[in-house]
Amino acid sequence: MYEAPDRRRIYLMRHAEAAYVDADGNFTDDERQVALTALGRIQARKQAAILASVDFDRAICSGLPRTVETARTILSTRVTPDLEVDSRMEEIRTGGNVASIDITPQWLAQVANPWTAADEPDARFLGGESFSDCAARVLPAFESILAAEDWRCLLLVLHGAVNRMLLNHVLGISWQGNASIEQDNCCINVIDVDAPRGDHPRRFLLRALNLTGYDLNKSSVHLTSMEQVALRIASELDS
Repeated sequence: MYEAPDRRRIYLMRHAEAAYVDADGNFTDDERQVALTALGRIQARKQAAILASVDFDRAICSGLPRTVETARTILSTRVTPDLEVDSRMEEIRTGGNVASIDITPQWLAQVANPWTAADEPDARFLGGESFSDCAARVLPAFESILAAEDWRCLLLVLHGAVNRMLLNHVLGISWQGNASIEQDNCCINVIDVDAPRGDHPRRFLLRALNLTGYDLNKSSVHLTSMEQVALRIASELDS
């Protein structure tokens, strides 16, 4: 006889659009503290409507303001669960004060595609934290959440690089060079987790990737969020 698997579900989201660049094209002097933009709040509300029928047992964010605001919007119509914070899952850190960096074409190219060399051993994110050091804090945090037995349906609201690390981990692949798992603003990924049974190890099922209900067919999404940031900075410099 066939026995159904012991299956749990994770809704992994990226935060909605955040205000990394101000109206004058200046990069924020502290990207850790940026809030959502007006458009980001609209994105979060539309994604919340898509998830309105989902009953979460736990909800976790990184604690940075953009994930807190996104997660609270998703949970706004619910009494439970309380929003938890796991700071180990904060976004990969840039090098120093980005606002003080000498902006060159080479730097803008790195901003537009910071994942190009992420699979190299010493690769760093915009001169800051190495991808390997980020993985060393993020993946154990994820594994500790998986080991907990107090949830069947989990909401995780995190970040672009962190989500990519988790998806790479789930799929058992390294960072992609000429390909990328894109994470649009406020996207939803749906991951099922089957508990190990007998000789069968734990299994992941990736049911949905980078789902944006505010633009389901992606007809208005042609640039990545990092390309948009680079383009906005460049356009302000040229004006």
